[in-house]
Amino acid sequence: MGSTRRRRTRTVRDLLCLVTALGTVTAIFTACDSDPSPAAGGTSSATTTASSRSAPSSAASSSPASASVVPVGCGADELESMTLRQKLGQSIVVGVTGTADALSLVSAEPVGGIFIGSWTDKSILTDPAALKKVQAKSTVPLMVTVDQEGGRVSRLSSLGIDSPSARELARTQTPEQVRALATRLGEQMKAKGITVDFAPDVDVSDEADDEVIGDRSFSDDPETVTRYGQAFAEGLQAAGIMPVYKHFPGHGHGSGDSHLGVVRTPPLSQLIGSDLVPYKTLLRDPGNAGVMVGHLIVPGLTVGDTPASLSAKAIGMLRSGQPYGGPAFDGVVFSDDLSGMGAITQRYPLPEAVQRFLVAGGDIALWISTDAVPAVLDRLEAAVRSGKLSEQKVNASVVRILRAKGQLTC
Repeated sequence: MGSTRRRRTRTVRDLLCLVTALGTVTAIFTACDSDPSPAAGGTSSATTTASSRSAPSSAASSSPASASVVPVGCGADELESMTLRQKLGQSIVVGVTGTADALSLVSAEPVGGIFIGSWTDKSILTDPAALKKVQAKSTVPLMVTVDQEGGRVSRLSSLGIDSPSARELARTQTPEQVRALATRLGEQMKAKGITVDFAPDVDVSDEADDEVIGDRSFSDDPETVTRYGQAFAEGLQAAGIMPVYKHFPGHGHGSGDSHLGVVRTPPLSQLIGSDLVPYKTLLRDPGNAGVMVGHLIVPGLTVGDTPASLSAKAIGMLRSGQPYGGPAFDGVVFSDDLSGMGAITQRYPLPEAVQRFLVAGGDIALWISTDAVPAVLDRLEAAVRSGKLSEQKVNASVVRILRAKGQLTC
């Protein structure tokens, strides 16, 4: 009886290992031949670690080759212990209004993280007990995320955590100085319980300072953006904060503001020589950095009016590095905000947008309020049961997310 039980357990575990490995490889190397057609209608911007059962891996521990495929068996025990809803919940990060909202959310649903926005009551960060109470409600440590770029995008300035804009930093400081600055900012954020920063912005842009990207960009020179973006990210990682490069494949030369509506970029052939250049270096050895995909229509890459954030071809290019000539990336892929930006909400209801992002190969869907979480999880569970969303793909995302949180070191 005992030996039969052990054989049965090993068989289940071996199957999970195979599922995890196949799902990861599929997500990296396979993109659909065409993107899904949009759904009619619409509804309503915003990204590491907490306590872990094992020490997080070093930020520079993975070479591009070793980072491209999760080892067979990585996360098998964790996946076996989770329900489908718990696994799907890891792919959700949502904005909260304060401690009470966060406690209510995490008590009711197994989400992967929360987002601290400009509207959030900052006592959730200044009261030492607040985030501890929220984290205690979650089986898996939560990502506590924020948009803290500096300059115009400073969500923590009221707490004394701030810096000049990216463009001003590139004009006035060396990369070494920026690295040191980002380390200090990261240490301040970590002391407040923040684990993920949706920064740096590595868009290449010559826009005026006050336009949608503008002074959020370090420069209109791709090499300058690369040097300063890398320095900022390295500083955050040195402080234990997960940086997130944005907005892949490049918002800096877009036709408008994706907060307001559809944005078209120059064709892919042009982005390869400009907007995508930073990613060729930054993702070569990304450490624990993530990437945020923008709501951008890219001629020659996306199909019709499907934005990159919902495009299997765009996310597949990020995963494989081809055809833009970059390294394969198997870190966490975030969406830009799916509930408050016209490029999405004018065409897709939120549950539809989240499903499309995950089906396209993304890992963490981001939006700015908690009320829709149950409906989104219901929708995703139904999508898995119907075969519209592969559970292998879900498993691969969970493994990436747990690695980013320091829960897995494989």
